[in-house]
Amino acid sequence: MFYKLIKKKCDEWMTSSDCTIRELIQYIYAQNKMRDAQIEAIKIYLFLKIACGNRPLWKLFSEGCFNSLDFNTMELTVEARSILTTNKAAAALLEYALLKDKNGNQLAPELEKVIKSQSGRINYEDTFKKIFYGVNYTDYLFSLPMGAGKTYLMAAFIYLDLYFALNEPDNPAFAHNFMVLAPSGLKSSIIPSLRNIQEFDPTWIIPEPTASNLKRMIKFEVLDEQKSAQKSNLVRNPNAQKINNYQPLEDLMGLVAITNAEKVILDRVGENENETLFSQEETVRIRIANELRDIIGCIPHLAVFIDEVHHAADGEIKLRQVVEEWTEKHSFCGVLGFSGTPYLEKAESVTLADSFVIKNTDLSNVVYYYPLIKGVGNFLKVPEVKYADNDMETIVKNGVKEFLDNYLHTVYANDACAKLAIYCGKIETLEELIYPLVTRMASDYGLNPTEAILKYHGGNKVYPQPEGAETEFASLDTDFSKIRIVLLVQIGKEGWDCKSLTGVILPQKGVCPTNMVLQTSCRCLRQVIKNADETALIWLNKFNADTLNKQLKQQQNISLQEFNKGKHQKTIQIERFSRMDRLKVPPIDFYQLKVSYQTLITEEHPNTSQKLADESIFTGADVTLIHKQDLAGKNLGHYLAETEMGEYISFRQWLYQIVKESFRTLVLENLKEHEVILKKIFERITLKDEMGNTRYDNRYDHDSIRSLIRRAFVPKRDFSVKEEIVPCEASLLQIERLVSPVFVQDDKPFFPSQEDVKTIVDWDANAQNKVLSPEELALIEKMKKMGYPMPEPTDPYPERGQTYHYLPYRFDSGLEREFFKDSVLPILKSYQSQLEIYFNGDDTLTDFKIDCYKQTGREWRYIGKYVPDFLLLKRNEDGSIHRIIIIETKGEGFAAKFADRRQFMETEFIHKNNDCFGYERFRFLYLEDTLTKEEREKKTIKAIKDFFNI
Repeated sequence: MFYKLIKKKCDEWMTSSDCTIRELIQYIYAQNKMRDAQIEAIKIYLFLKIACGNRPLWKLFSEGCFNSLDFNTMELTVEARSILTTNKAAAALLEYALLKDKNGNQLAPELEKVIKSQSGRINYEDTFKKIFYGVNYTDYLFSLPMGAGKTYLMAAFIYLDLYFALNEPDNPAFAHNFMVLAPSGLKSSIIPSLRNIQEFDPTWIIPEPTASNLKRMIKFEVLDEQKSAQKSNLVRNPNAQKINNYQPLEDLMGLVAITNAEKVILDRVGENENETLFSQEETVRIRIANELRDIIGCIPHLAVFIDEVHHAADGEIKLRQVVEEWTEKHSFCGVLGFSGTPYLEKAESVTLADSFVIKNTDLSNVVYYYPLIKGVGNFLKVPEVKYADNDMETIVKNGVKEFLDNYLHTVYANDACAKLAIYCGKIETLEELIYPLVTRMASDYGLNPTEAILKYHGGNKVYPQPEGAETEFASLDTDFSKIRIVLLVQIGKEGWDCKSLTGVILPQKGVCPTNMVLQTSCRCLRQVIKNADETALIWLNKFNADTLNKQLKQQQNISLQEFNKGKHQKTIQIERFSRMDRLKVPPIDFYQLKVSYQTLITEEHPNTSQKLADESIFTGADVTLIHKQDLAGKNLGHYLAETEMGEYISFRQWLYQIVKESFRTLVLENLKEHEVILKKIFERITLKDEMGNTRYDNRYDHDSIRSLIRRAFVPKRDFSVKEEIVPCEASLLQIERLVSPVFVQDDKPFFPSQEDVKTIVDWDANAQNKVLSPEELALIEKMKKMGYPMPEPTDPYPERGQTYHYLPYRFDSGLEREFFKDSVLPILKSYQSQLEIYFNGDDTLTDFKIDCYKQTGREWRYIGKYVPDFLLLKRNEDGSIHRIIIIETKGEGFAAKFADRRQFMETEFIHKNNDCFGYERFRFLYLEDTLTKEEREKKTIKAIKDFFNI
């Protein structure tokens, strides 16, 4: 977990004045082509290159480059405090021990005790050397799950190194040439996917025209030739010859060579070694490998990328020794590893203080880690994992049936159909059991088995490799492939990039290596379309399910249940920022209508007895008239509905109900004083049923009668209405309520996106700091003379000076978002700095709320607060607000509910305030979704021209 300390320091650096890549990162965000996992990895990569000098990890930790502990608050012995405050390596190891996992548990409490109690007995620098494998070269590992785009990330690193190397040719941190190595045994699946590096578009990370210039500079070589020249006494490695063609190598820049790791790791045969120990064929083979290895070692400023680096960590592969030789011979920039599973089968041990042993099953040189669960529902399909403790045939039947039921007609946006992979342990199992079973099931679903089923294996004496299978397998992700079910033996366990693969079945133990159940199960999770809502199906037997659960816990720190519901547990972090000070948004001063009532008592005593005895208290119920007609609609007459007894009620319950409905203006004792007359009223408005129970008589309006009874207990009153126009001042943002970050399940209501928000905030902070030093200006002139034009940085969000008083806005309706994004922002650009618009519709943040009333006769009724959606304003020269258009967007379904407040805004808030400059300063614009987008825009532009006179 050393990567956590690196990320913490990287985040600090990104916000500091020392950061030199902020503009570049914001450009990448603005392009919106790279995934979040890739962008975060790029930040770490450039941080280690620029801020940390591309040095080995053991040096960086020993020198305390990632330290941040405060020892003043710790309980330490005198010796421990002295060592920890002076020895940066000791402080770094303690900070590692204090790290916590996702559950809040400390990573290594025992290590903390040893450091504090035996700090003087530990050689910290030597410990870090051992932890990071004792290598003297830069060795960083980036851990991203499958589907995150490791290949494109490699390409991004290549272009970024070349970009900085052109600016600083003598800086040893940046590579000029690159060697991409695939681990042994995986050539058939991984090297083809690495060719995707050639397809990477550098404009995703670097602006034009620099991106195109870099792309023209790069020279790709795939070193996949298998044999040397026939019948030759000279060793002629065709792969070595490809590199040798670029002589002189000293001036080489932009070479990207892709090969297999086994081609450069064979044992050397020196001039003084006993060559008779090897056969002539073996000797030639070793010399061929040595020839390639030697010429690679001569490539200047070389960086080595290792895909699926966990294979290279195996004891049989001597890759580290080979790299050590390269570092001794020539300028060397280091090794970058890429893996989705940076874990070891056996724990590595490092001994401290002669007896305490640190054991670690993770590859310790991980500098960036993106967990699998974060990718689910992000750039991976959402899986549904099922398993059963049945025989292989039953599991295959269940899996195939469910796949065909759910995905038979699924065709993705790239026109590729959904596919299912069934892994078979042996060729005989595939041919004799699985294929006949799947053939029958496919036929039952109307599929042609010869078109819909692909058998792909290496063949044996009984069953040769199916003809054309390799070509069919390579074209599975195309729109012309009709394959729906793929049967595999020892193929496609990792490195297989088939985005339309939607299901995987592992029906028995041994269909894939036990340590690769996780990788194999996840083959079907790659998304076809970015951010699409795609699902996948995984069927396992009990053994593979238990293994998957175990590997998820060990490698991802999640359970199978969490993995199975990954999308539902996903939360999105939204960071929010105030821009009030930057935009200098003044408070809104306006005049608010206030209505107050003065109660006038018109009688001295309530005269309760007299009022209760009044016959008018017995209010009759409304009569129900029932009309009668036949099926043809002919009127057959009408009649009054028969009155029936109502609900049961007792006298005591009736009195309690009167008290309850008075809202504490009456108590039961008040009623008891007039119990006799109240009893008479109750008997008149109730009836006895056949059982002698009292029930309401429905001929009376009982709600009205109870109301009149309550009125009899208070003196008659009247009221006077007082209207006031009150001056008010309101801020558009109550900053104390702008909580950041907030965690949500859905970030769609927020605008702009988090990437755009970061870009805008960055430009706020650094737009004025783009003054270059004399050295930088001289370098730019030099680059221009070399034919590399250097464009001036352009603000990707020029509207930020006219809106976004906080970021991001949260729109409750799609109409608000559409109007702001697609209508208002283009209008703002037309008027440049003359107009500003602010979203005010979040009532949890704004203070600008208007009290609304409705007048009926001489009475005013308060109908609630109105929170305007948008404020479109124009300022005076001194920065004060000149005029404001209040814009309300409403969907058709909410128009009726809003009608009263709309009327108040149009007739009272604007026109009523004419004498108090309300009409001169405010205009109300109402836009319903019944209008087309064009009609809403026309109304808005007309209001701008009429009201602002521009």
